[in-house]
Amino acid sequence: MLQRKQSTLAYLDMPSRSEQNGDILVMLHGYGSNEKDLMQLAPLLDQNLRFITPRAPLMLAPEMYGWFPVEFTQQGITVDREAARRAMETLLGFLHEIIAVCNAREGKIWLMGFSQGTVMSYLAALAKPSLFHGLIALSGQLPEISSLVNADPDHFRTIPFLVIHGIHDDVLPVANGRHSENWLAEHVNRLTYREYAMGHEINNEALELIRDWLGNMKKEKTN
Repeated sequence: MLQRKQSTLAYLDMPSRSEQNGDILVMLHGYGSNEKDLMQLAPLLDQNLRFITPRAPLMLAPEMYGWFPVEFTQQGITVDREAARRAMETLLGFLHEIIAVCNAREGKIWLMGFSQGTVMSYLAALAKPSLFHGLIALSGQLPEISSLVNADPDHFRTIPFLVIHGIHDDVLPVANGRHSENWLAEHVNRLTYREYAMGHEINNEALELIRDWLGNMKKEKTN
């Protein structure tokens, strides 16, 4: 049953079929979307996961939210870095709360972000890598200050990453995904990177890979 709850951030919660599992996938939506968006993917993924989708704190318009302000200019997207830092702190507080309330296995979660949600995923992992079993980064980009906020590089290195980007992405071009791949290849031990013939979206091939990757990673961590 899908339920809306209130905490540090409003969120949707879809419990796992397995009450004893304790594996939680938190999914972070992109700029201008809301918590309902990525929850639509839950039935297509591992049903032994508990799915949680928080709503970003910045209201842009009815049913449209963002994690921090951005501006779309001719030179590209500009970011309010201080607002991004505050959003990261809010997200980390929310994740700590979810881990405690939901009794997450080993005190960790799986984290998946799309677009700006991917930026938030990177920021959270760099700031507090001990909270995560693994990360899925979809159609996003590394924050410019990534190397400066890597609070625990040794722990960060142990997080497995799945990074997916669309070759035809006209919002965050594929060069962003390739830059992420290059940086992560030097800073983590386990990295899977894939490009698909898609735009700023998640196609069926990407969904299949996400499902298979999660299944394989979970098996490794529970064996």
